[in-house]
Amino acid sequence: MKHKGYLYETHMHTSESSACAHNTGAEMARAYKEAGYTGIIITDHFYYGNTAVNRKLSWREWVEHFCLGYEHAREEGDKIGLQVFFGWEAGYRGTEFLIYGLDKEWLFTHPEIKDATVEEQFALVHAGGGIVVHAHPFREEDYIPKIRLFPEYVDAVEGVNATHSSVHSYSHKNPLFNERALEYGKEHGLPFTAGSDQHTVNMIGGGMVFARKLSDIHDFTKAVLAGEVVALLDGTEE
Repeated sequence: MKHKGYLYETHMHTSESSACAHNTGAEMARAYKEAGYTGIIITDHFYYGNTAVNRKLSWREWVEHFCLGYEHAREEGDKIGLQVFFGWEAGYRGTEFLIYGLDKEWLFTHPEIKDATVEEQFALVHAGGGIVVHAHPFREEDYIPKIRLFPEYVDAVEGVNATHSSVHSYSHKNPLFNERALEYGKEHGLPFTAGSDQHTVNMIGGGMVFARKLSDIHDFTKAVLAGEVVALLDGTEE
């Protein structure tokens, strides 16, 4: 995959924490390093999403287990020279949001986030110093009962999701989903992210290219809001 700059994955899952994922955090980290990425953001499915973590656990125990995919990926990333940042994918009746800029300690002290409405989520995440991104807003699937848009309660839009467009994708394949997301973001003056929504080590491409190496997840959120992205990759690049 040819690109000039630093390539980051912003949307991916691990088998420790997402029931639909097929590979561990460490395995995913190695695959991304080999594919030429500078860094990745683990965004496993949150409490009411397709989580692999038992909801009968206490909140603290649930958070501990939920963070394992990220922690294993981070440990491997530190060994092989891959940046690994933390986030999650929250679900609200089929509508999904990518949360960036918060951490495990924040989750421990904010159990109310799991039952928050879209409006409450936005306020809580902002109060903690994070941002909310609407994930694949125009995807159509059986698990999404209807398209719901919340332009006033998100900071950015996932304008490009590589599963919709990549030549190597075998799920959610419809480039129109990305076209509509980009139109929607432009209409509301919202910045964009791009990710692959990767669940396995079979790379499909996708992600965001920046002109500089990012220092941490907070640097990522600032770069997104400032429109620093050089390119949004959709997996069709050779």
